[in-house]
Amino acid sequence: MPIVDPDSWTLLQSIGVFGVCALVIAIAGTRITRVVDQLADRTGLGEATAGAVLLGAATSLSGSVLSVTAAYRGHPELAVSNALGGIAVQTFFLAIADIVYRRANLEHAAASAPNMMQNGLLIALLALILLAPNLPDVTVWGIHPVTPILLGFYFYGTKLIQSAGENPMWRPSITGETRQDEPENESQLPALSRLWTEFALLMATLGAAGLVLEPAATTISSEAGLSQTIVGVLLTAVSTSIPELVTSVAAVRRGALTLAVAGIIGGNAFDTLFMAASDIAYRDGSLYHTMTADSERWVALTLLMAAILIMGLIRRERYGVGRIGSESLAIMVLYGLGVVLMFTG
Repeated sequence: MPIVDPDSWTLLQSIGVFGVCALVIAIAGTRITRVVDQLADRTGLGEATAGAVLLGAATSLSGSVLSVTAAYRGHPELAVSNALGGIAVQTFFLAIADIVYRRANLEHAAASAPNMMQNGLLIALLALILLAPNLPDVTVWGIHPVTPILLGFYFYGTKLIQSAGENPMWRPSITGETRQDEPENESQLPALSRLWTEFALLMATLGAAGLVLEPAATTISSEAGLSQTIVGVLLTAVSTSIPELVTSVAAVRRGALTLAVAGIIGGNAFDTLFMAASDIAYRDGSLYHTMTADSERWVALTLLMAAILIMGLIRRERYGVGRIGSESLAIMVLYGLGVVLMFTG
């Protein structure tokens, strides 16, 4: 059986391809953190905007390609669960980054107006996704009306977030533990053209890995007897979200705390667009109306996690249980609850 033909892959071959793709995503995701951090300094975007837009989109590319491919190939359950599971696990990863940063709670140290606005945008987008299955199952050219609303809301919200970064009407109190964006000396940075070229190549690598990952995940689901929701939430969502974990931990260790938080929250907001893109790719009606009870439960849990996170960014608790934020602990518990309910609910 030729390994180049995805339809002929065995379970063992699919697991091998899946593992290689996950490794490629992890390596490319690690590299792209440094590039985005330098682009933020070179372009003057700032860590919050660069993290939300550039890093968030880049590290989410493999997941978006997977969801769109799955929807186009007639696997809406995998497309939906990968998109929604990715948002949930990436929020969980932010709690892991908080554990890594021992100086203070990450939400205290990296509080900023753009990060809180980005999280507010995420909550609004998730609410639209949760609302869509309860609206009439009407499509125009095979596209549900919520899809253009979702896209428009995202781009308008991103514009507002950039404005909040440039001309903030609110600023967090500066404490001894607060870390702000301190640009590197431009003379020590690579040329802007080189940075953009490297960024584009790494994005292409992440996209290609996501494209190959989809047929491997579909085969694993069918051959191992697992539902596409379980495969999407626990396998593809986690593997395509590895860059968010790696980049957040790497950014924390580099001292780029705002970038670490913005990369996760921005990636989550960008991931909601997986649903819009997948709805366009899905040709058998509205993708939102294929959502299972498990998928809707993950949206509700993620909404709760995002709400807790934004409250943590406003409250800015310096130290919590085990020197991590109380909100980080709550997020980890909620994610674990979601996994348990998926197997027992």
